[in-house]
Amino acid sequence: MKRNLKVIAISCLLLFASDGLAQQGGEYGEEDRMAALAALINAPADRALPIVDKVLAGDHSEELKERALFILSQLDAPEAQSRLMSFAREGQGEMQLEAIRMIGISGDGDAIAGLAEIYRSGNADTREAVLEAYLIADDEDAVFAIAASTDDENEFANAVEMLGAMGATGKLRDLRERAGLSESLIDAYAISGDAESLRQLALDDSDPEIQQQAIEGLGIIGDDDVGELLVSIYRDSESDDVREAVIHGLMIADHDDAMLELYRDAATSAEKRRILEMLVAMGSDEVWNLIDQALEDRQ
Repeated sequence: MKRNLKVIAISCLLLFASDGLAQQGGEYGEEDRMAALAALINAPADRALPIVDKVLAGDHSEELKERALFILSQLDAPEAQSRLMSFAREGQGEMQLEAIRMIGISGDGDAIAGLAEIYRSGNADTREAVLEAYLIADDEDAVFAIAASTDDENEFANAVEMLGAMGATGKLRDLRERAGLSESLIDAYAISGDAESLRQLALDDSDPEIQQQAIEGLGIIGDDDVGELLVSIYRDSESDDVREAVIHGLMIADHDDAMLELYRDAATSAEKRRILEMLVAMGSDEVWNLIDQALEDRQ
């Protein structure tokens, strides 16, 4: 009970004290002010908003003000979302970026929809923060709209990377139809875990560069079927580059059993040496037996 009374007292101080409170000495420190703000998360909006406004307008630490923005994101009141949007539109530096992210945390549909305008008019940092807000809010449609409408390669890459992080497999497949294949899109397939799309690309040798990237993407996914598929591609391919991509994919996936299978099939000393090098790098236990056998074999 005493702790609760102390928190209430500090909240009142945050509202009524001068802007220099954060720099004054006395009974209450930064940790107490943080606790006071945290206590407002369950408070009625009409009581919490004036205190939050005072903190945001005062001479307080950036960390305390960022905590105040989080409280705004949790208050169920149109005024709270309006204040957040004002900071997102008109704020400066990290406070603006944090306000944008807090809109994503709030989950407020109108506020999230308003981020599209901020994205269009913002700089690189602002746009990144908007994408992060969409990620937090799980708004695949908004990120897809950015990727589908831009001609800028960097902007497209950032958007599809975010779609990959969101696991938006369907949206990423739609982008293949609209924008064609690109390095960033294949990377996003790997991030999203879309093994089927990568499998199709890895088996298609019409574009060796795309094929190689897809093979390594499968290594990132690294599920149980990847080893068998990559071994099959290695055996069927006559391209040294494709075979090297398979070896890298198996190393990324940590499929040492599949790599050992390739070693046993290897036809040349150079091929065996390369695979042994990768097995050593993977920390395979079996590789030491293979090395011992090779050194002891005098025939």
